[in-house]
Amino acid sequence: MEWYYALFFLLALVLGFMFVGVPVALAFLAANMIGATYFMGGNGSIFVQMSRGIGQLANNAIPTVSTFNLMPVPMFLLMGEIFFHTGLANKMFSAIDRLMGRLPGRLSFVTVAGGTAFATLSGSSMGSTALLGSLMVPEMQKRGYKKHMAIGPILGTGGLAMLIPPSALAVLLATLASLDVGALLIAGVVPGLLLACFYAILILIMCLIDPDAAPSYDVESATWGQRARLLLVDVLPMISIVVGVILLILNGWATPSESAAFGCVGVLLLAVLYGRLTWDNFVKSVTGALRVTTMALLIIFGSATFSALLAFSGASSGLIRFATGFDLDPIVMLLVMFGILLILGMFMDQLSMMLLTVPVFFPLAETLGFDLIWFGVITLLALEISFTTPPFGLLLFVMKGVSAPGTTMRDIYVAAIPFMACSMLLVGLLIVWPDIALWLPSLGD
Repeated sequence: MEWYYALFFLLALVLGFMFVGVPVALAFLAANMIGATYFMGGNGSIFVQMSRGIGQLANNAIPTVSTFNLMPVPMFLLMGEIFFHTGLANKMFSAIDRLMGRLPGRLSFVTVAGGTAFATLSGSSMGSTALLGSLMVPEMQKRGYKKHMAIGPILGTGGLAMLIPPSALAVLLATLASLDVGALLIAGVVPGLLLACFYAILILIMCLIDPDAAPSYDVESATWGQRARLLLVDVLPMISIVVGVILLILNGWATPSESAAFGCVGVLLLAVLYGRLTWDNFVKSVTGALRVTTMALLIIFGSATFSALLAFSGASSGLIRFATGFDLDPIVMLLVMFGILLILGMFMDQLSMMLLTVPVFFPLAETLGFDLIWFGVITLLALEISFTTPPFGLLLFVMKGVSAPGTTMRDIYVAAIPFMACSMLLVGLLIVWPDIALWLPSLGD
């Protein structure tokens, strides 16, 4: 079978199952079973072909889901769940709110500052957006903020969870693409913080252009002693967990898995010290982390088998030969791949996009001579932007669910666009100056 027929056959199977409503992980598993029977089954009856093909496929995929590199995923997820369910997130947001004082557009800046901190601890874009929406939108609307000033910063900072470690999605991407997990996690630090600064500048410009978009109001001023206490007691202990995780990985003192365990224990200790840890919220935290981890492992298993099928059928090598045969500039090919991710983000969730594109895009990127860690950061940014790509970006619907009655999808689309533009600006800067992403990982070499 020609490579393009094989590629079309496998993609059609996956998309067909997803179209009829089969969950993503099960859609890939079902498509892989059919593909393995056809491509790997050899001769004999259909039952012999099925058992032979599926057995060979399982032997290839099981080592992928049993690798030590995946250990950070449940740890990072558990960190975020504990941080959320114990109320430590609310405590940190309240402190940042008091520290901002009478700053114009204060609540929008609180959203960016607190959202960036929460993104680093949760690693979950959906969780970050849901928390920020439920906490900040009612308060901003009560203070007379226009909808784009209330919704836009939340949509922007929700995506920071993909870039700033600990990011469970970055670990999954590194595992699927066979990258150094620690290097990819560290590579997202500077771009993530730079993006948060872009958001803050954007909010400042919006406030200067239209002061009525974020009306000022009197707030109770805090003394310098109160500010110091808020910073030392309610903010720095939370941030120190993230800094500790990053330093452990950067200096090579611990593996990403060991660093994730350190972070998880650190958040648990903080919850105990603040008297916020109860049996009920601990069970909720573990259950939430377990649910997402199980789904992630199923998806990784499906991706590993799908990659093996693409390679075995010749679809991967054929597509790479086809793509490189146009003799296009590598940057043009990068933009094409970036555009494909944005289009897929209108209709699919991020894990599904990774399953479909990683087996093809990363070998192609290596062939084009790209640094794969740098390309991984670009991919994470594309996933982050696609989270808010109209009309079906996942964070748009999360935002709709936590917004006040009367908020239309058009309001949410309009609010998202300027923050998407900031992310696109960062992509351009990364293309021109790759060291924005590669400088920090190089320190650990």
